[in-house]
Amino acid sequence: MDVTTFYLDDGTAIPRLGFGTFQLDGDAAYRSTLVALETGYRHIDTAQGYANEAEVGRAIADSGLDRDEVFVTTKLKPSNAAASAVRSSTGQSLEELGVSHVELLLLHWPAEHVAPLPETLEAMTRLKEDGLTRQIGVSNFPSRMLARAFEHAPVVTDQVEHHPFLGVEPIEQVLRSRGGFLTAYSPLARGQVAEDPVLTEIAAEHGVGPAQVTLRWMLQRPGVVAIPKSGTPERIRSNFDVFGFELSPEQMARIDGLERGHRLIDPDGGPDWD
Repeated sequence: MDVTTFYLDDGTAIPRLGFGTFQLDGDAAYRSTLVALETGYRHIDTAQGYANEAEVGRAIADSGLDRDEVFVTTKLKPSNAAASAVRSSTGQSLEELGVSHVELLLLHWPAEHVAPLPETLEAMTRLKEDGLTRQIGVSNFPSRMLARAFEHAPVVTDQVEHHPFLGVEPIEQVLRSRGGFLTAYSPLARGQVAEDPVLTEIAAEHGVGPAQVTLRWMLQRPGVVAIPKSGTPERIRSNFDVFGFELSPEQMARIDGLERGHRLIDPDGGPDWD
């Protein structure tokens, strides 16, 4: 199994270890993204709602990398779910990012209070057809809603909270059946993996940290892309240093056993995860 890249059926390559930029503002977003790119990350995740697309785009431009070397994901605000706003806000995102297209455009949260899901997905599909995004997907969709999305558009991923303490198997089942991939945000459970005794013990066996073990666990599972976020250069670099060791089947199983339905992000108005 390729732990570095996930390939869609059409040959699109998605770097499986990306860099998330949630809660990185202003110069911190610029500097952290630039450090990530210098470290070796080639998948950068942002969103309209993060208010940092301009800084992320400036870092990509200043990195010296060719545009086709960086897989860029951004997300539509739920308030931009109506067809006309899908197009206009995506145009603004591209302008902020300083790019002619993104590789992946997601709907950030379910937004049927703004527009019917088929309307939003049809508008996103048109953007794909027009070359403004290479692929489309959703974020924070429970499995039943994800299955509905697949009925209306060629979505390729669902970006959701996922870490050793929160499994998302029903979502993974839908994605596997359609050839898609899971994108895991908050893969380090907002730092809580550092305190877990099982992860700490396995980390000591490999001479690495619990965060590195967690990310390696994700990369050794099929169809999972992880996008850890950090504003600290040392952590950005250490989170990427996960390709020099391999977890045994027994270690993988021990980490699998940590699942306990521990959800950290569940805002008011969010979807029903049951």
